[in-house]
Amino acid sequence: MKYKFKLAFDPQLIPDLAKRYRYQDDEGAFKAGSLIRDGQCTRENLELIFEWKTNGRGRSRLAKNSDAEIGDALNLVLKANTDRVAVALLTGLSGVQIPVASAVLTTIYPDRFTIIDFRALHALGVEQPQITVDFYLSYLDQCRHLAKEHNVPLRTLDRALWQWSKENSQP
Repeated sequence: MKYKFKLAFDPQLIPDLAKRYRYQDDEGAFKAGSLIRDGQCTRENLELIFEWKTNGRGRSRLAKNSDAEIGDALNLVLKANTDRVAVALLTGLSGVQIPVASAVLTTIYPDRFTIIDFRALHALGVEQPQITVDFYLSYLDQCRHLAKEHNVPLRTLDRALWQWSKENSQP
């Protein structure tokens, strides 16, 4: 199924919007992703990313996973040859749905993945979709296309989408 995404703002605004992004410090989450990429597939690294993405919502569901399950899932993600498999492996963990999986993958591979959330979707003209793996992969393809077309990293595009939505949402 093909989904429709349309950038809600002039793409020339991407750099300025991204510079105004001040959601939270993401340095720790991206450091944890780097450690995972280097083979440190630990609960602690996953929890750091999880906390950054969720502000602690769903912590008890994530805690249901054993250290071995978390380690196995993260190690397999590092070996995944396709985006679909990487997302599916993470969503196999308790407490990890596609938005969290997208955040984990983004911190591990920031040049390959981007985060899906209601703000980014709002900036692309999509309201309250059912977020399936197929939907995320279509969203990811669209974000990659936009980033390439406008010569910006995926993370810059992600920050711009989030910031535009924050500035253009009803309180």
